[in-house]
Amino acid sequence: MIQARCLFRHAIGALAIVGLPVPAHAELAEPVRAMIEAAIATGNKDKVAAVVEVAKKTNPDDVGEIDALNNAFLDHQKRLAEEKKARDLEAVRTAGIFQRWKGKGEFGAFRSTGNGDDTGLTGSLSLKRAGIDWDQKITARAEYQRSNGKTSRERFFASYEPNYKISKQVFAYGLLQYERDRIQGYSGRYAVSGGIGYQIIDQPNVHLSIKAGPAYRLTDYRDGTEEARLAALFGADFDWSITKRLKFTQGANAVAESGSSVVAVIDSSNTSVSLVSGLEAKVSNRLSTRFSYTIDYNSNPPVGSVNTDTLSRFTLVYGF
Repeated sequence: MIQARCLFRHAIGALAIVGLPVPAHAELAEPVRAMIEAAIATGNKDKVAAVVEVAKKTNPDDVGEIDALNNAFLDHQKRLAEEKKARDLEAVRTAGIFQRWKGKGEFGAFRSTGNGDDTGLTGSLSLKRAGIDWDQKITARAEYQRSNGKTSRERFFASYEPNYKISKQVFAYGLLQYERDRIQGYSGRYAVSGGIGYQIIDQPNVHLSIKAGPAYRLTDYRDGTEEARLAALFGADFDWSITKRLKFTQGANAVAESGSSVVAVIDSSNTSVSLVSGLEAKVSNRLSTRFSYTIDYNSNPPVGSVNTDTLSRFTLVYGF
């Protein structure tokens, strides 16, 4: 091809010397054009960029035509992206209330015999729905264990949290939360909260957000008594995709109940903290294994109960 180009230039020079008209610059060589068009057909920007770079270096006289092919491809890709974005927004806008939910289910169990007779079950369900202005999250979790014929752990948790996007980083949240832990001394604990949240980090592999606001909590104890208090809530969520198949998660939820006075939030009568750390390893696109460590703390538990519970779990997680 290089020899052909040299002969072409010599021919043009000869025509100019004898005074004959010089033809316009020849079109891009067909093998080069075919190579670029084959890369364009893949729709892969990286492949097209690599082929275009090589074509420019080996065909410096045809840079303009090569750029024209590349720019046409980039314009087409831009239009496709804009059309897809418009379709996605319309799909979100017109979706029904039970559509566009994504989530994962988690299940684990154990059984031991011998010196001790222990049986345990744990399961959870997390659902998320991302909208244009609103995001919604539903969480449910159950843990049950019997040791030597007696129930040693019985905890149920459920929450619903809608978030309204004020800006790219700031959001307003609402929270309805239910807990039951008969071992800790209460048959039901209900919390309602609302406040402001902030996304500190929102990257493809790292996400960190915090939220805080006032709360109202009602607790039904096993002895038949009941307490209703104002509270302050703080929450934090951290996700870190260490690799494509390994992910670390950290969730924290702290509620500090006030005394009888609304303004005396600092003089809390009971502070509860739920801290959950997890490490997930992908087995397939939908199936993962998860190791988690949970700390449940109550600063002022009922008489006969300790203030801190911990639980280590190894479970299977299915995403959908």
